[in-house]
Amino acid sequence: MVVETRLFAQSFFSGKLLSNQPLAKLVRRQYRSVHCAMQQKKSLMWFRKGLRLHDNPALLRACQGASHVYPVFVLDPWFLAPDPTAPSPGSKVAGVNRIRFLLQSLENLDANLRQHGSRLLLLHGNPATVIPALLTKWQINELCYEFDTEPYAQSRDAEIKKLASKSGVEVFSPVSHTLFNPVDTIQKNGGTAPLTYQAFCKVIGTPPAPVAAPSQIPSPSEDLNNVEIVAIPTLEDLGYINLDEEFSPHPGGETEALRRLDDSLADQKWVCDFEKPKGDPTAFMKPATTVLSPYLKFGCLSCRLFYQRLQAVYSQSKKYSKPPVSLEGQLLWREFFYTAGYGTQNFDRMQGNPICKQIPWKDDDGLLSAWRDGRTGHPWIDAAMVQLRKWGWMHHLARHAVACYLTRGDLFVYWERGRDVFDRLLIDSDWAINNGNWLWLSASAFFHQYHRIYSPVTFAKKYDPDGRYVKHFLPVLKDMPKQYIYEPWTAPLAVQKKANCIIGVDYPRPIVDHAIANKECRERMGQAYALSKEAGGHPKQEQVDELHDRLEAQFPVVRPESGNAPAPPKRAPRKAVKKGASSPKEEPSGKRQRKLTDYKPAQAKKK
Repeated sequence: MVVETRLFAQSFFSGKLLSNQPLAKLVRRQYRSVHCAMQQKKSLMWFRKGLRLHDNPALLRACQGASHVYPVFVLDPWFLAPDPTAPSPGSKVAGVNRIRFLLQSLENLDANLRQHGSRLLLLHGNPATVIPALLTKWQINELCYEFDTEPYAQSRDAEIKKLASKSGVEVFSPVSHTLFNPVDTIQKNGGTAPLTYQAFCKVIGTPPAPVAAPSQIPSPSEDLNNVEIVAIPTLEDLGYINLDEEFSPHPGGETEALRRLDDSLADQKWVCDFEKPKGDPTAFMKPATTVLSPYLKFGCLSCRLFYQRLQAVYSQSKKYSKPPVSLEGQLLWREFFYTAGYGTQNFDRMQGNPICKQIPWKDDDGLLSAWRDGRTGHPWIDAAMVQLRKWGWMHHLARHAVACYLTRGDLFVYWERGRDVFDRLLIDSDWAINNGNWLWLSASAFFHQYHRIYSPVTFAKKYDPDGRYVKHFLPVLKDMPKQYIYEPWTAPLAVQKKANCIIGVDYPRPIVDHAIANKECRERMGQAYALSKEAGGHPKQEQVDELHDRLEAQFPVVRPESGNAPAPPKRAPRKAVKKGASSPKEEPSGKRQRKLTDYKPAQAKKK
């Protein structure tokens, strides 16, 4: 058979069978398969997400029949390089907590690979150029990596796959970051992404079971052809020095992910009774949820293993909560947003997004920075934003509250601006879920009851009347009596002095009066919704701009220049419409902008 195939292929490549194109393609595939079988298989396992050994079908495939497997991770300076102009420590796109979580996950991945006879090969540079170069230098036969749904990853991977194919390298990219393949889900839904949770659940079926980790992983060759392998850097190696930060208490890595999964599922009653709306967003020393989201984001934990383990717990109980509020339901929400994001054009922006309401948001740097830096004067909002900056995480209901406050609740600031803050600071920042939640919480898509808001005063009080959460993350208020902890500006001056916290001096006054601001936001949203209905759901940009000008004239506000101003914001007199005002400008689409700033690579550790 081998001889016959080789002779037939030689006949084809000599031009004798060019007229039979389908047969030609078959011969190429068969010839390549036989040719590869005659030489040693060398696999490159490219880790991006999926930083684990368990339930990793790409890794399993890389190991099958291979003489050498090269486990590679590329440190991208676009993601890692410190940005001295950023409002908090980190790079332009990632806070220091997420970078730290990634480094910890890589350390753990390397340790787990070494237990299986291999090691992680860490390189520095742009993956789009590094990976194709490695295919040639190491004479790779097969490139394996986990399928990624994000637009940038789709573009990058398509280009690398094309280059690999030209070099005769087989590419294997299975779906394992999600329970289901979003392509299949969209096809089952008639070719479009299901845009309601109920519609999504009707077409998904049952996810495949997780696969076992490989028992042994063939080691990479000793001869790496002068490819520079770097050690896993520390934060200091990357240029993060003199950090005075309260780091996240949630360390990265597969080992920690599996330990946390075991701990979360050990309490069968808690698992079966879990209902998302009933969690306590002010619980911080022991969060009222699993905190598995960052491990799912980086792929330190397989969502399919999580799902399987959940079903095992449910099978032992006669009664348990059901989707959408159960733990299973939370995994399905993750899938829903992944599918919607994959199947919706411009899912990450307002303009050009077919499912997003066109709303004339404010693009206000002052309001945004006060919210981002925890200086709104509303302690519940500020404490949550400080937790985000310090820990890179907060409870989902806290996320809901601060997102509502920034957008349709109080400040009416463009949701993309808030999304960018979350995207940079969260250790579990996930493109599809982050964008989906901001679309939802700003009432731009999925959810349209914009009049239902989270009060910045009363919402947290029902969970934490003593204000322990606020006092932990805002120590300036630690001596404020509990009856004033959520509204410290109402405390008499004598009480403020005794608490060593003068409002307007030590802690800012509210940047808006919630009672007034919320009414204005509802009026703005109502007019935007009315315009959308009048325009058949797709108003023109000129119409949105015109509405923006009318609303700015209707609700002009003069705010204090400083968050510590001695008086609350006052309403300015009405004035004429300001010419030239416009709605938020569309961000450039397409590939991300790169600015490769090299850090000094650490020296690789000796074997």
